[in-house]
Amino acid sequence: MSSLWFQTPDAASPDRAAPPTDLADSSYDHVVVGGGITGLTTALLLARAGRKVAVLEARHLGAAATGNTTGKLSLLQGTRLSSISRKHGQVAVDNYVEANREGQAWLTQYCSKRGIAFEERAAVTFATTESGAAKVLEEDAACRAAGLPVEAADCAELPFPVQAGVRLDGQAQIDPMVVARALADDVREHGGQIFEGVRVRGVGHRRSPQVVDTDAGKVHADSVVIATGTPFLDRGGYFARVHAQRSYAAAFTVDGTIPQDMYLGADDPSVSLRTAPRPGHDGEQLLLVGGFGHEVGRVESEQAHVNDMLRWAERTFPTARLVARWSAQDYTSIDELPYVGAILPGIDGVQIATGFAKWGLTNGVAAALAITGRLLGSAQGWSTSLQPWRTSELTSAPTAVSTNLQVAKYMLSGYLTLARSADPAPAEGAGKVGHDGVVPRGVCTVDGTTTSVAPLCTHLYGVLRWNDAENSWDCPLHGSRFDHRGNVLEGPATRPLAGSPAASD
Repeated sequence: MSSLWFQTPDAASPDRAAPPTDLADSSYDHVVVGGGITGLTTALLLARAGRKVAVLEARHLGAAATGNTTGKLSLLQGTRLSSISRKHGQVAVDNYVEANREGQAWLTQYCSKRGIAFEERAAVTFATTESGAAKVLEEDAACRAAGLPVEAADCAELPFPVQAGVRLDGQAQIDPMVVARALADDVREHGGQIFEGVRVRGVGHRRSPQVVDTDAGKVHADSVVIATGTPFLDRGGYFARVHAQRSYAAAFTVDGTIPQDMYLGADDPSVSLRTAPRPGHDGEQLLLVGGFGHEVGRVESEQAHVNDMLRWAERTFPTARLVARWSAQDYTSIDELPYVGAILPGIDGVQIATGFAKWGLTNGVAAALAITGRLLGSAQGWSTSLQPWRTSELTSAPTAVSTNLQVAKYMLSGYLTLARSADPAPAEGAGKVGHDGVVPRGVCTVDGTTTSVAPLCTHLYGVLRWNDAENSWDCPLHGSRFDHRGNVLEGPATRPLAGSPAASD
């Protein structure tokens, strides 16, 4: 599974810097952990200010959310504003809109100055059911209260009946990896360094300088910015304050005309639509279909969700032919607003950004503006509503309790699965969890090779589940994921699975 954004000729081999053999005792003003839009924008803003900056990326640039997003830049975000307004006052909603407006403006202006193509489109939230239509009307009201110039949409270009729609003109869609590579080049041009293939294992508890523990040695910095989807440090308990969700996307060729606006459904499952140019085929447009998400590690079959998406696309657009499919992981906070700021009150030397709820392009740039504003002494007023330690979280205590009761349930049910004997040779593409004597064992077969791992998440030892769509081991507790050999794909885990080939590599 490789996203469309990695299929352009210059993206066939990700732009990796060779992992340094030794970073020990190197020193920077700022270390940014994570090579996606949030981390790269943060690094560029700091480098432009004359600071000595390093970006540490565990895999390669855009490996996680940035390289797998649908690439929409919109202030109309499905039903986000109405979701936020149910838990917050109008000031917080207005600040969220202003944050995303500034993030969107910064990114489109950056693209214009760098000669990066982007397409202006209207964003539309639509519904095909009565329950979905009620959500659309609620979103319309929330948008108008926040001053967004939305209007009713009939969605006439969609090939199915729609009960309600709301539209916001003047939004945009991009190829996120073209932007990420440009940001990386810009960071280097301003003296910043980018190290790919370097995983950060932890950050010390000293106030200054910060000591960053990596698999290439210890690095010192005045401040550390953690821009890794979800923070991998346990301090602050962010792993328990966000929930992880995977969603899916696919690109199709379609005969005839295809819808040109950017659509997002308010129904369940949610459906996303947009167009994109086909790499290597001048003038040809592809239809991108996405959505059909679920909580990480908490479904019987991920492939069933992928199949539902593909069937929906082929039923709705009968001439659709698959070109690419991929998936992404996103995090939503317990009170709906992102967390952007100091990891703990008064600990400004470690900054975090998480909880973008699938809108990481605008929110990620906004987070970069907020964090660098604080570090450089020019904080934006709207950023106060996004600070991680806010009193409004008290109203979300029932959500936090419910979320963590679910974690306890999956912890218990996971250990019950270890009571069965491990399958010594699962079928191709299958993985099973059980025990071998007294040893927990997860066994899978991928590309004809059977691999055995200890199926316990290296974060908090939840029992992993096999993801049959992506050949990975997924944790139902807090969303950590590992490839079939045990390498970390998603945090908050930072160490490979015990007993796996990855642990001994």
